[in-house]
Order: sequence, then structure tokens, then C-alpha cells
Amino acid sequence: MMIKVVRGNPTPEELAAALAVVRARAAAASATPSGASGPRDSWSDPARIAAHRLPQPGPATWTRTYWPG
Repeated sequence: MMIKVVRGNPTPEELAAALAVVRARAAAASATPSGASGPRDSWSDPARIAAHRLPQPGPATWTRTYWPG
């Protein structure tokens, strides 16, 4: 693995920290099977929105928020 600094003048400690993060991410990526997806993020889950009733149309609809709760 080769890392090239293209801008700035990092200290040896900063380089070591950056390399540790890159190695940890690479190890985590190689440990996950290629066909398997990672854990689903709750923000991207469409069931989160559909689980609640949305406000019904009416004269005061503009005063209600789109996100119930």
C-alpha cells in the first residue's frame, strides 16, 4: 500500500494516524464477503417513513409538518 502526501506537511504522528485509519477500513472491507451488504442504515429505510400516518389534506395542512411525531 502506498500513500502519497500531495499537499501540506504532516507530522509523523499525523501520517501514522491516517495510515491506521486506512488500514482498519481496508481490513474491515476485506473481512466482509463480497456479495453481502453491510448493515442497513435506518435513515435510508423506507419503512421508517411509511410506519407513520402522514397528515391528511385539509384547510390547515400547511401548518402540520411532513414528518409526524
